[in-house]
Amino acid sequence: MMKKLAGIVVFMVGLLLFYGVSNVDDFPGWGDPDSPANASPLSQYFITDTIKDSEVPNMVTAVLADYRGYDTMFETVVIFIAGIAIFAVVRVSRNNSPVCGGNKDDEPDLIITTTCRLLVPVIQIFALYVLAHGHSSPGGGFQGGVIMGASFILVAVAWDLDTALGRFSEKAAIACAGLGIIIYAGFGLASMFYGEEFLNYGITHKLLPGVESPEMARYYGMLGVEVGVMFTVTSVMFLIYGLLSTRGRMSGGL
Repeated sequence: MMKKLAGIVVFMVGLLLFYGVSNVDDFPGWGDPDSPANASPLSQYFITDTIKDSEVPNMVTAVLADYRGYDTMFETVVIFIAGIAIFAVVRVSRNNSPVCGGNKDDEPDLIITTTCRLLVPVIQIFALYVLAHGHSSPGGGFQGGVIMGASFILVAVAWDLDTALGRFSEKAAIACAGLGIIIYAGFGLASMFYGEEFLNYGITHKLLPGVESPEMARYYGMLGVEVGVMFTVTSVMFLIYGLLSTRGRMSGGL
């Protein structure tokens, strides 16, 4: 009965979505220079002044990590809370739960494990590249964190979760998830320490060695908070996989 009810709800929501996008008169034309988004003074300010304000050529990164830094910080907090909530609900003690996963005596496939040994370092380097290059091209902490988390999940799939936990333990993942929030908020508190608003990175040029201008301080401040985002996203993604794949035991796995 519940499956039928859920199917009906999904079907009705789908119809509403199709109805919403079918009325093309409610949307501006593609590339219309007079659309509300393009005509907004705020949009024009981002387009013309982002590089001048922050030395960041990617205005999307500047908007996410600087102009609306509060919002992005609490998005990271939401990810952290979601991970902790899943941990609190799903996690069970090792002594009171059945063993999950296959036979421990089964040897992992040699081809799969060898391929993963070659791929995992490349994936992790690419994750760091995506993080660091988010100022100039699509990327940043969220994207880099997902890629980094996927590298640990790949280890768990190729071998088992215990092997992945040997590289990134459960306690380390929980600590890194919280550390990411602390790093993000720390840049905001550093700004307040020097008398500016929370997350107003420009003033931190007094703190960062070798940085003399407020614009470059905002550049490095955005990079710093993106590092915090990556810590949280990587950790929470890996924890959620581990909990769901082992029914809360965090041992064995699929």
